Amino acid sequence: MGPVESATASAAAYFVERGYAAAICNARGSGDSPGRLDPFSAQEQRDNYDLIEWLAARPWSTGRIGQTGVSYGGHASLLVAVNKPPHLAAVIPVDGISDWYENTIYRGGIYSARIRDWQRAVAPDTLTTYAQHPLYDDFWRERSVKSRYADLDVPVLEIAGWYDRYRGGMVENFQARPHNVWLVAGPWVHGWPAGQPADIGNGAYLAWWDRWLARRPGAPLPAAKVTSYEAPGTGWRQFTTWPPSGARRVRLGLGADGVLSPDPGAAATRTFEVNTQPVAGGPGQRLAFQTGPLPRDLVLAGDVQASVRASFTAADGNIAVVVEDVAPDGTATRVTQGWLKASHRHGHERAVPVRPGKVYDLDLRTWPTHYRVPAGHTIRVTVSSDDYPEIDSDAPAGQVALRLGHGGSAVTLTTRWLSPALGLVP
Repeated sequence: MGPVESATASAAAYFVERGYAAAICNARGSGDSPGRLDPFSAQEQRDNYDLIEWLAARPWSTGRIGQTGVSYGGHASLLVAVNKPPHLAAVIPVDGISDWYENTIYRGGIYSARIRDWQRAVAPDTLTTYAQHPLYDDFWRERSVKSRYADLDVPVLEIAGWYDRYRGGMVENFQARPHNVWLVAGPWVHGWPAGQPADIGNGAYLAWWDRWLARRPGAPLPAAKVTSYEAPGTGWRQFTTWPPSGARRVRLGLGADGVLSPDPGAAATRTFEVNTQPVAGGPGQRLAFQTGPLPRDLVLAGDVQASVRASFTAADGNIAVVVEDVAPDGTATRVTQGWLKASHRHGHERAVPVRPGKVYDLDLRTWPTHYRVPAGHTIRVTVSSDDYPEIDSDAPAGQVALRLGHGGSAVTLTTRWLSPALGLVP
């Protein structure tokens, strides 16, 4: 039994000891279930629907069923919710997603190298089928919660991690359905929070089931619609919305001198080489831009929007933007990142040709974050063509030219507190 299965079994036992019946189920073609695994397909969704209704019909059942799961099981919990089996009363997705294409397989329209090992081990057929669908089409809509938000109306308690690669989808779900979705986001990597820092324990899950399955009116809801841990170690905060009310957008330009500031200087152009290898790129394959030392703490609370003005020597290209917290000793902590394939600049449903040498405005968003950058640290933004293994290094060989300075590339931070000494005032 692996760590996920062990944690699942332990949690199930906890609820059984408190009067609930628990069923641990494997999707068709996984675990000991026969058949072929086709992740989140219409057949798998029908199976899940039927399972909910079968459990509700058992003589020992009250007819009020809840579903939870982590990662794959988190998305399955959201998908069964939008399929609306009559006896599904509530769900708790942990590290789920909103869209299988955007969150996992084709990030910014670029295939994720990270997912291939999972595909080879668990669902090898998808190596072929997913490659046949590089654009967003009905194949992906079928597997998406995002395309059916109007049907997401059962109570949803989302458990997400600010160090998890699926946090963007979880935040999207909350923003789309804030009336019936509650979001808890902690300082966690991918997986159950159990055993990680600031673990919330089983109490929050139990209260949720007590409220919606057992119909115990005294069972508490989370104290706020959003309960978020301010990483790396500040502590828990509570908000009614995300980004938090009062958060402000601060635009910083990318200067030719490598400085990240509200006044990026004269217009200029700088280039970097495209990395075509499945390894991290070298110094000549990226450009970095950095603020001066912060005179006071700065809290990032939301996503970072990158407006990249670029031209390519090839007929397509990738842009990767990485945001880091850099300590005075040079230690860098990755805070968030985002990506975009240039031919997908108008969306993922069609590829729009790229003309070599032409300057394009490429707008992308990073994963959301809730992170305090301490005074004395700097914020660094790196622009390149690759971010292996988060995305494939599949851009054609050549060069990328960034337009910098006034009228050039910029990033917009979502912040809670500003630093007038740095000019970080809207």
